[in-house]
Amino acid sequence: MTNVGNVDRIIRILVGLAIAVWSITAGNFWWILGVALIATGVFRFCGLYRVFGINTCKAP
Repeated sequence: MTNVGNVDRIIRILVGLAIAVWSITAGNFWWILGVALIATGVFRFCGLYRVFGINTCKAP
């Protein structure tokens, strides 16, 4: 079941990439957050959205 819409998905992937690249070049561990954002964008599922009942997908 997907709960991440298209706009949300694009934002997550772009922000995740930016955080991951910055973190890797800076030498810290924030890349983990970047990878998590990229994964939720790619798989279109966010566990926190599920817990809080949020769904940004358009209704069919």
